[in-house]
Amino acid sequence: MPKVGTITTAFADKKKAPETGQIDYFDTTYAGLALRVSCGGRKSWTYMYRVRGKSRRMTLGMYPHMSVAAAHERWRQARDLVQAGRDPAAQEGDGKAPTDFGSVFAEWLLRDQAKNRSRELVRRSITNHALPAWQHRPISEIGRRDCLDVIDAVADKGTPIAARRLHSYLHRLFAWSVGRGIIEHNPLAGVERPAQENPRERVLTDSELVRVWSAADRLGWPHGPAYQLLILTGARREEIGQLRWSEIEDGTIHLAGTRTKNGESHDIPLSAAARVLLDKLPRIGESDFVFSLSGRVPISGWSKAKRDLDDFACITEPWVVHDLRRSCATGLQKLKVPLTVTEAVLGHTAGSRGGIVGVYQRHDYADEKRAALEAWGAHVTALVEGRAPGKVLPMRKA
Repeated sequence: MPKVGTITTAFADKKKAPETGQIDYFDTTYAGLALRVSCGGRKSWTYMYRVRGKSRRMTLGMYPHMSVAAAHERWRQARDLVQAGRDPAAQEGDGKAPTDFGSVFAEWLLRDQAKNRSRELVRRSITNHALPAWQHRPISEIGRRDCLDVIDAVADKGTPIAARRLHSYLHRLFAWSVGRGIIEHNPLAGVERPAQENPRERVLTDSELVRVWSAADRLGWPHGPAYQLLILTGARREEIGQLRWSEIEDGTIHLAGTRTKNGESHDIPLSAAARVLLDKLPRIGESDFVFSLSGRVPISGWSKAKRDLDDFACITEPWVVHDLRRSCATGLQKLKVPLTVTEAVLGHTAGSRGGIVGVYQRHDYADEKRAALEAWGAHVTALVEGRAPGKVLPMRKA
């Protein structure tokens, strides 16, 4: 029974049928999940588990009809039933899809949210706040009062925006369930969201940026330099957190549309300060990830890293990681960078580049973006080194 780490699509595609019998390739990341390859060329996903003291095996689906991602979702559903003391094979035996909230939630993620770029945020919100209370309850028994109890609990923690988003996610899940004939009514129909979500306006001052930079030095590898690169580039957290060495070429980060929020490719020129920072970073074997502990996956644990960073920085006014992006944009404006160039640096397609202007204005501002981020990098370096930032020459108008 070979163990192969995380099974990928490439791995599943290239496995050839054995001459006789069958081979189970076990995925060590998803305990009990295996890709079974039979001598006739048939490939299937199987799940081995123990319930009530007995070892069981069930077939989840056939590959490639059931993709790797779908197998992972189906594995989570079966594992959750096992953890609740229920036999997932018996649940399928009645010929009906399970209708407990946890199973419906997993199916909804697979069928309705597969192409949602914020899918992980949606999954995490419901998993953290609703799933613990409802996981094994029939979804048809969850009423309006149940929903409000869960949403209000989030709002009462002082996070009304998180409560507002949870309301939206659950509303869509229940509406989808009505459309699939799983439930008759949406318990959140007609229920207003709990708080108005206002745009953030927090911008870190120069002294606060210096504190964050110094705190990042104390934080160390890997989150420390990741925070510093966020300051220098104005990029989004996941754009830097999931950065690959193969995306960096000729002093520029090249992000494909699959890596950006708006789905369009985006180039981020690296200032001298950013290049020096990257040159000092360690490389983990043959891993392509710039920021990683294992080499197999990019860094996670941003929340804990942010708490440690706050302890080191001692900034009294609350701030979030995305405020670094806004601080970079504001800093560029203070350096007299034209708004169109600032928006190009951030990869914005709305604002001054939206509408009909965006259709006909296809200039990529590559040179202007590089000059802007070079000026910003010099400004940040001067602040960190305790020097008065030098005079910046005005950029030509875009």
